[in-house]
Amino acid sequence: MSDTIAAIATGAQVSAIGIVRLSGDRAIEIADALFAPQSGNPMSESTARTLVYGSLHDRSGNLLDLCLCTISHAPHSYTGEDTAEFQCHGSPVVLRALLEEAFALGARQALPGEFTKRAFLNGRLSLTSAEAVADIIEAETAESAKNAAGQLAGALRVRTERIYSDLADISAHYHAVLDYPDEDIEPFRLDAYRSALREAKSTLSSLLATFSRGKLMAEGIPAAIIGRPNAGKSSLLNALLGYERAIVTRVPGTTRDTIEEKLKLGALTLRLIDTAGIRETEDEVERLGVERSRSAIERAELLIVVVDGSETLTEEDAAILAEAERAPKAIIVLSKKDLSGGITLDTSLPTINVSSVTGEGIEALEKTISSMFPLPNVPAGEIITNVRHAEAIGRAFDSVCAALDALEQGATPDIVLTESESAMAALGELDGRTVREDVTSRIFSRFCVGK
Repeated sequence: MSDTIAAIATGAQVSAIGIVRLSGDRAIEIADALFAPQSGNPMSESTARTLVYGSLHDRSGNLLDLCLCTISHAPHSYTGEDTAEFQCHGSPVVLRALLEEAFALGARQALPGEFTKRAFLNGRLSLTSAEAVADIIEAETAESAKNAAGQLAGALRVRTERIYSDLADISAHYHAVLDYPDEDIEPFRLDAYRSALREAKSTLSSLLATFSRGKLMAEGIPAAIIGRPNAGKSSLLNALLGYERAIVTRVPGTTRDTIEEKLKLGALTLRLIDTAGIRETEDEVERLGVERSRSAIERAELLIVVVDGSETLTEEDAAILAEAERAPKAIIVLSKKDLSGGITLDTSLPTINVSSVTGEGIEALEKTISSMFPLPNVPAGEIITNVRHAEAIGRAFDSVCAALDALEQGATPDIVLTESESAMAALGELDGRTVREDVTSRIFSRFCVGK
């Protein structure tokens, strides 16, 4: 018996439609008590997964709304349990009244992610697919949403399931020969499994190779805008965002602290960090700002170096440019193009002339940044964006490599088998076959209530 949970699945604000969901043994019973189909038949007799029009009322028979209701029977539902869903007019008052009536009839408030957690526990979703639900909700670009949708559809599990199956064959064959020596079983020969282990290594390596870009896809690319005071950093931030986010004056050192904003740039999400101008200073507040700027530089994946294009290059500029040459990725912006005399720089880094006043060069800057972070050329769903996934795949890869090394060195079969089973255990954690309860709870705590 499963207790019945209920939650509002839409936002708290006024909207066109508001949804309340129930899942558990009494979900359909509660729907019968609160909803009267226009047909006159009880909701429990309606066709599953069909929207039914009728009246919603409280336990005393007072009308709350005219709305739609649908039910599903276990195990053929999202959660694998009996479910009911009410699609009402989007009044927060009506939705709350409906929820309170459901509570009075024996339901309880659902916890964050509890509907999807039940779907996982009841075998309706793999753990990677369940996590993809949260990834779709949190996606900030179309590419992130497409990749999450691919994982929800099982793309990642398809890639790893064959590996798991091949490793299981190795284990099963070895133990069959060992446990039943008198049976007519084909002798266990490691060479027969060399190609399967090599293919597993190749597949896992390909998946791992997508993680560095996938992590940036999910979390955004930390991009620090750096330069000496009054080079035009805050003006560039405002031009990229399209509104006045940072205070801009002609006084050097106006920006005393880092300012962070997100910017959608095609398939990218940039976490732009406007930093204080980098220079030696006796001003205590400005010095703290410079220290934070250097901290932002250390954690940035991209440095946007702003050089005042209307002035000659200074020693401070040269020092900052030298630092940019050592960064993972960097781009130089020659600012104030509307005032510029057209200075040139001796650098291998991409350089764009920009006017934050007229907007000239902004589009070229955005295109150049986009080209620096291309997406992996793999099908949707096969880009690894989740640290947990990467860690599990990494352990499986290491174990497969160890199994192959043992095979090539002529080790005894039990050593190869031990590494193969370690790889299976890691892949089992990936899709939830062997995941610990505390890990499961942590995963679903990301979710919103009602999902």
